[in-house]
Amino acid sequence: MGRHVDTAQRDGWVMAGMAIAAASAAIASFAGLRGLAEVAGWPDRLAWLLPITIDAYAMTSARVWLAGPSNVGRAQRFARANAIGAISTSIVGNAGYHLVAAGLLTISWPIVVLVGAVPAAVLGLTAHLHALRAVRAAQGGRDRPESRTESRPRRRPDRRKPRTDDVLIKAAREADVRYRATHDGRPITRDALRSTLHIAGPKATEIRRRLAAETTDRKEAQTNR
Repeated sequence: MGRHVDTAQRDGWVMAGMAIAAASAAIASFAGLRGLAEVAGWPDRLAWLLPITIDAYAMTSARVWLAGPSNVGRAQRFARANAIGAISTSIVGNAGYHLVAAGLLTISWPIVVLVGAVPAAVLGLTAHLHALRAVRAAQGGRDRPESRTESRPRRRPDRRKPRTDDVLIKAAREADVRYRATHDGRPITRDALRSTLHIAGPKATEIRRRLAAETTDRKEAQTNR
């Protein structure tokens, strides 16, 4: 019992530490990104939108990334890349502002363009992430429907032993008897042999000739009796 209480207390300290660290990081990051927006030419009344945009972008992406049972879908892969990108953007933005504040970096037109492009880029990426997530939900959790070739069970390779000529001839004789019974005594055709025995055309022709030779031999034997 005492051990459980100690564990709970330790967890409480951990949660408190995490909350303090998160609050201080959020405030510091907000101040840095707001300052970057101001030095990049944003109006003072709108500069606070830059940190809000990046933080909301990071939270949304991280939520989609970590919400699913596995990180293998298109939506989750895209969300993971966006979450990492948003965090990296926040880090780079804060570092850039502090470099400017310390006089180690001057504001040039590429910085102004990049900072100004953040809202439009975040809007496009978030809309695309929402579309991927909606498609995934509509497909029952799958990111793309299985193609016909994927849904079909794979055929196992035919591991049957190759049939010898004697086996084929025996099967051909039986097929010839059945064919004659249903075709007024006419001998089996090459195509019928090919489809019945599941053999190639040249092999069917060879077996058909052997059957014809056997029939001729039987007739000659009966005549000579």
